[in-house]
Amino acid sequence: MTVIRSFLYYLVQLIWVPVFATVVLFTFPLKPHTRYRFATFIATSTMWLLRVVCGIRMEVRGAENIPKQPCIVMCKHQSAWETFALQRVFSDQVWVLKRELLFLPFFGWGLALTSPIAIDRSKGKQAMRQLLEQGKDRLDNGFCVVIFPEGTRMPYGVRGKYKIGGALLGESSGAPVVPVAHNAGKFWGRNSFLKHPGTIVMSIGQPIDPTGLKAEEISRRVEDWIEAEMIKLD
Repeated sequence: MTVIRSFLYYLVQLIWVPVFATVVLFTFPLKPHTRYRFATFIATSTMWLLRVVCGIRMEVRGAENIPKQPCIVMCKHQSAWETFALQRVFSDQVWVLKRELLFLPFFGWGLALTSPIAIDRSKGKQAMRQLLEQGKDRLDNGFCVVIFPEGTRMPYGVRGKYKIGGALLGESSGAPVVPVAHNAGKFWGRNSFLKHPGTIVMSIGQPIDPTGLKAEEISRRVEDWIEAEMIKLD
C-alpha cells in the first residue's frame, strides 16, 4: 500500500507542479510578498496530498515560540517535507539555497520568484557576504530567513556538521534565531521514493536573542538544542 500511495503522490505532483509553476511565472510584476503568498499554495497542496494520499500528518510543538517579528529559522534538514511544512508554520519566508536549484524546470523557475538567497557554494567568502547582505535585506523587508545549517539533507539519525552562516547573520542583523527540529526523515527519507504513513512532529525552540553573542555561541546553542530535541523525538 505504501508503494501505491507514494506512486499516486508522485503522479499527481508530476502533473500539478508544472501547471502551477507556469501560472506562478505570471506573478512576476507583483510585489515580493504577494508573489510569495501565491507561490506558497504549492506547499499547501503538497501537505494536503501527503495527508490524504500518503497518510502523513503534522504535529507542531512550540508554536508559541515563534517571534512576531521577522526571524532567522535554523532547521534540521532530512527530507523535502520541511521545505513545504515550514511555509505552513512560519510567516512569509525566503530560503538560503544552492543556486543550481533555480535552474530546475518549472519548480526552480517558480522558486526564483520567492526572493530566495541563492548561493554559489564555490564562491566562499563572496557567498558569505551575499548571505549577510541579502539576509539583512530580506529581514528588513519583513521576511523570515530559513537556513538549513547542515547545508544538505542528512539521513535520518545522522548528525551533519553545522555551518556558521546562519549564526553570522544573527550576529550581524540582531534578528532572533529560532531552532527547529523534526523527525520527517523517519517517514519520508532522504532521496526516498517511499512515504510512510504517520505523524511527523515539528518542534520549535525558544528564540535565541543574538544580542551580545558571537556567531560561534549562537551556532553552538542552535546545534545543542536541535540535537537534544532530536533525541526526544526519536
